[in-house]
Amino acid sequence: MKASETRTAARQRHNPLDRFFASDNYAGVHPEVLAAIEMANGGHQIAYGRDDYTRCLQDLIRQHFGERAEAYPVYSGTGANVVSLQAVTDRWGAVICADTAHINADECGAPERVGGIKLVSMPTPDGKLTPELIDREAWGWHDMHRATPQAVSITQATELGTIYTADEIRAIADYVHARGMVLHVDGAQLANAAASLGVSLRELTADAGVDVLSFGGSKSGGLFGEAVVVINPDIARSMRHIVKQTTQLVSKMRFVSVQMEALLADGLWLRNARHANSMAQRLARGVESIEGVDIVYPVQANGVFARLPREAAERLQERYHFYFRDEQPGVVRWMCSFDTTPEDVDGFVSAIEHEVGKGSA
Repeated sequence: MKASETRTAARQRHNPLDRFFASDNYAGVHPEVLAAIEMANGGHQIAYGRDDYTRCLQDLIRQHFGERAEAYPVYSGTGANVVSLQAVTDRWGAVICADTAHINADECGAPERVGGIKLVSMPTPDGKLTPELIDREAWGWHDMHRATPQAVSITQATELGTIYTADEIRAIADYVHARGMVLHVDGAQLANAAASLGVSLRELTADAGVDVLSFGGSKSGGLFGEAVVVINPDIARSMRHIVKQTTQLVSKMRFVSVQMEALLADGLWLRNARHANSMAQRLARGVESIEGVDIVYPVQANGVFARLPREAAERLQERYHFYFRDEQPGVVRWMCSFDTTPEDVDGFVSAIEHEVGKGSA
């Protein structure tokens, strides 16, 4: 088959009206972000971050994350996490995280394999760490036989759809800093958390004591790319070298930076997050009255976690993409995005009710 025929076949398979609930990464690119990329495509710009768009992004980052904040645009969320954690740990360092953390469960060992970082994970009831939980593993700094706890990583919003309040983050930050450690936030869905709480990005990060974070762009309506945001430059060592060595230095960085600029400049990040969150709430309201469907975690961001009969879930998967969060009890994850519509949600709810009803008929 010729390349042109392959492209034509792919377009025929793709239905632009398709809406799935597996991940907010399934969504396309927000039109305002696409327009920004097109605008940035004219002329030549100096490569590797010395372009006008990356310089403008730095001003926006300081507005949203504090006067000393610095942004390092990278390719991916995994890359952002690896770069962030590698920058604040030694070769013998350890990072404490929840066992459900993306860095622990969903990044194929990249922090350990690529970053050389020991992850120390622990179970949590809701995906959230607390000072009391962290205290179980925050010890042994002078023990040469044990990896040294040097950082704590939390995910906002968590992998179970729950969110940390600013006060909860501040309590963790105070605990961490009192022991000479650093606080990292995996903020792939930080926008959704801020929108849900009705607070600014700064209130959930710099003002709460966060030192470094991975700020998500792809899940917020971007094409690709995230940003490592160093809020406290005193703790990050040789960031530019680490970005390069971990293969995350974007040569044509303007095309990542201009996406972040489009999201941050006029509140697009907040509008997109509010919409995705509201669709998740609509979905939760729609399924909570269906007998045989139980919502298992609070719906606080743009995800709904529910338990339903496995047979019904498998039939639903033939029409809608979504993931099982826990294979044994039949817990599924349904994610909404900036382009999820009320009609999408209502149609999905009707399908869930129909399939679950089959099992009880």
